Amino acid sequence: MLRTTTISRPTSIDDLLDGRLAARISQLDLASKKIFAGKMKGERRSKKRGESVEFADHRPYVTGDDLRHIDWNIFGRLDRLFLKLFLEEEDLSLHVVIDASASSDCGEPNKFLFMQKAAMALSYLGLANYNRVAATAIGGGPRAEGSISGSIRDLRGKRRALEMGSFLCGLTPEGPTNFGEAAKRISLTRRGRGVMVVLSDFFMKEGYETGLRLLVGRGYDVFAIQVLSPQEVAPEIAGDLRLKDVEDGDMAEVTISAPLIKKYKQNLAAYCDQFRLFCARREITAITVQSDLSVEALILDYLQTRGLLR
Repeated sequence: MLRTTTISRPTSIDDLLDGRLAARISQLDLASKKIFAGKMKGERRSKKRGESVEFADHRPYVTGDDLRHIDWNIFGRLDRLFLKLFLEEEDLSLHVVIDASASSDCGEPNKFLFMQKAAMALSYLGLANYNRVAATAIGGGPRAEGSISGSIRDLRGKRRALEMGSFLCGLTPEGPTNFGEAAKRISLTRRGRGVMVVLSDFFMKEGYETGLRLLVGRGYDVFAIQVLSPQEVAPEIAGDLRLKDVEDGDMAEVTISAPLIKKYKQNLAAYCDQFRLFCARREITAITVQSDLSVEALILDYLQTRGLLR
């Protein structure tokens, strides 16, 4: 796939997220199939007993319990001391991982620009609901360390949206990606538990399996969004071509014919099916979208119906 050469890079949050979409998605909130114990009080129900106003259960009083939580109505009827337990409200973390390797910078519309806009929309949604938001860019740029070219974390509240926008606008897709190495570093340094969204084409020579296994460990609820360009799904090329891998420079000479295109589409469909099956077996929600899909449709039609948003 040819690298995009005429793309206009975003320079501000306004280039990634328009006000109308921001207002609409701020009405939504993150959801998870799992219930986590957050670090800070938030607006989310958990299994942990705490100090909200929502009643959860009773338990017998034991020496040392706070007398203010005794249910005196129960004592009046049973002559026994019971404590009232309430659901604790906690925050949920959102970690967005974006593939900033050279192969993401392809297609029309550009795949990486689509990922930037999707990452900004999801981050804004999380910030608007006072979730803890982090983002990590994986790729092989000159500042990359262990296949991670940048990260930002511990953002809360709408006022931090400008920082997230500045981070995403500052990313330049380049170099190869060692997804397994990047995932190992992310899993070792992430804080708390919550939802992780991985945006990538998942075309990795070393494979995506090891990386996804590492990311889903320790209880994270992982969503994998595979982004392909329309030209990757239905290429319109023909003739004798010399192809060069934009990441490692590998060369291949091929003659593009109709039967070869048909075989390519079959292989691509099988690869995507295998990717989704691998994810399903590990409780990872996986979807494949094209970069000509609007971010609004991704958020409201795809992610909301698959349980990431409510």
